[in-house]
Amino acid sequence: MTITERHQYILAEVQRKGRVSIQELCDSLEVSGVTIRKDLKALEEKHLLFRTHGGASLSNPYALERPIQEKQHINAAEKHQIALAALEIIDNHDALMIGSGTTVFELARNLAPSYPLTVITPALKVALELSDRKHVEVLQLGGLIRQNSGSVAGNFAEYMLSAVSCGVLFLGVDGIDLDFGFTISNLTEAGLNQKMIGTARFVAILADHTKFGRRGIAKICDFDEVHYVITDSRAPQEAVAALEEMGIKVIVA
Repeated sequence: MTITERHQYILAEVQRKGRVSIQELCDSLEVSGVTIRKDLKALEEKHLLFRTHGGASLSNPYALERPIQEKQHINAAEKHQIALAALEIIDNHDALMIGSGTTVFELARNLAPSYPLTVITPALKVALELSDRKHVEVLQLGGLIRQNSGSVAGNFAEYMLSAVSCGVLFLGVDGIDLDFGFTISNLTEAGLNQKMIGTARFVAILADHTKFGRRGIAKICDFDEVHYVITDSRAPQEAVAALEEMGIKVIVA
């Protein structure tokens, strides 16, 4: 088979499946992984596909920042189920932290504790949602509010975090890359998220299936800093298994 024929086969498979792995291409074409990687690199340079961890995809694996008003309508049903599952791990902690993003906001919408609970948050929407909720006291972090996320960021918010702690931190992410870690798509919020992680006894990442295999510009933590990943039933099984091997409890909503 010529290089051109091999490239045509790869493109046809990607078009048919949406995503292919290097291993299955090696098996089908009876060539080495080195050859396939060169083929994928050449095809990506021609803007015909995107290389991903262990394969190739039709969709861009790099997460782009979108306004929160746009993101709230994407995979809304999955986010609701993830939020309901996240409620189960709150337990009897007297304080928790909720980050920014549409999935963790869904958690705030469904939060109805039967005991006094303090919620610390950088997200204006979360604070407004919970400001008159029974049994909930809100500590709103201060700072400059970013329009795209409706969340504060900066040194002042990080300074406030140095004087508080919480039982569980619920964070949304834009990407879960098994080679890189958990990421978001904005650099200015990365430092605040890292500081939030340092204040919590347990860290729970809330992410629907579209976040797997993607990478945002800013890394917020490695896998050993996370205790839970709560996702939906369409999350890739190989990624779920890999996270569990790292000691993370994966909850599929």
